Amino acid sequence: MGKRSTPEKIIAKLREVEVRLARGETTGQAVRAIGVTEQTYYRWRKEYGGLQVGQAKRMKEMEKENARLRRAVSDLTLDNQILQEVVRGKF
Repeated sequence: MGKRSTPEKIIAKLREVEVRLARGETTGQAVRAIGVTEQTYYRWRKEYGGLQVGQAKRMKEMEKENARLRRAVSDLTLDNQILQEVVRGKF
């Protein structure tokens, strides 16, 4: 698996591609120059296109918090189900 880029680096690379495209390079040439595949470029553009660095950081923080809260709710739901079974005498 390759190395992961931070949102700040991704946004900088997307801007670099935009500059290269404005200078007349093809998409393939521009993405090769930043060291990623076209597939990665399009995925990044879909996820980070139009975001500023601060917004991207905040989005990633919120995704992590959302995952943490989902795990907490899942754990509480399981605990609740176990307690209900104990109360019913099905332990």
